[in-house]
Amino acid sequence: MEFFVDRQSVVRKIWGKSDTILFIFAGAAAEFALNKAVDWLYFTGRLPADPIGRLFSTVMYARQIVFSEKEKAIQAIDKISSIHKGVEKNRGTQIPDWAYRDVLFMLIHYSVASFELLERKLSDKEKEDVFDVFYRLGSRMNLSKLPTSYAAWELQYQEQMQEDLIKSDFTKDLFKQYKKHLGAFRYKILLESQKLVIPEHVRKLMGFNRINWVSPLLAFYKFSRLIQIDEIFKSLLLPQAYKKQIKELDIVS
Repeated sequence: MEFFVDRQSVVRKIWGKSDTILFIFAGAAAEFALNKAVDWLYFTGRLPADPIGRLFSTVMYARQIVFSEKEKAIQAIDKISSIHKGVEKNRGTQIPDWAYRDVLFMLIHYSVASFELLERKLSDKEKEDVFDVFYRLGSRMNLSKLPTSYAAWELQYQEQMQEDLIKSDFTKDLFKQYKKHLGAFRYKILLESQKLVIPEHVRKLMGFNRINWVSPLLAFYKFSRLIQIDEIFKSLLLPQAYKKQIKELDIVS
């Protein structure tokens, strides 16, 4: 059976662990809030109304793509495209290609950054593997101007961040929604976690300082995984109501 993502791919390791996924979406929550196209999610109302629920629904699509056989993964990608086409029809205008690319580029960056933060450095070959998976996803969505290698992606990613990110009223409101749904304590953990994986340009736009009190706890967290008490720490990141969903993010591929 042919899979969209090879069984030996590092992408399966990255997207098969709940803690890595949580860091991916912590970082993306900051960067996407800065994106000039974030108004599209305000048009649907889904993200500001339920940012945590949005996270889990997005993870479900990622899971289908990364862990399904090729045909089912392609169906999941096509469904994503279809959903966005419906939103475009309702609004009477098209989501620009650069906005899709920005999200794709975020997934590449935060997949690498989160895994390297929690596990180990990736080899150049593994980084190309991560790039290839999302490149094929973008190609299936018929996105234009996609880079053709990890090195080319790095350069284009830096350029697109300069062009497409700005701290706006949408950014401020979205962070208010994060705080509302997470509570003050978990919101603070979110901010500190974001500092560990976001690019420098995002850090500057958000006005984040370089002081971080979560970083010293990472070594203890990694040890907690060895003695299987890491669930306690994961429960600190999201409300208790999502405990089951967090556990289900761990996949044995």
